Amino acid sequence: MVLAMVNMGAEVVADGNIHVYAPLRGKAMAGASGNTQARIFSLCLEPELISIAGVYRTSENPLAKNIQGKPAQVRLSDDGQEKLLFEALNA
Repeated sequence: MVLAMVNMGAEVVADGNIHVYAPLRGKAMAGASGNTQARIFSLCLEPELISIAGVYRTSENPLAKNIQGKPAQVRLSDDGQEKLLFEALNA
């Protein structure tokens, strides 16, 4: 659990889930040991890199407008395609 902003250039790495209760602008890598059930949660998702169990996406690939800078979670798809799914969290 991270209570402060994760600035660009900063990294958060965990074997399990990552919860950021502030803007996430740096790198977040959940499931670092290969945990495909890991998730990333943020109240303001603006990452330069996001990864779950080695499946990653960089800021060169912009997020959808309903996700960028908003509360969201990231998880791997359940269909075995090793694809990151970005889901808005509605308060």
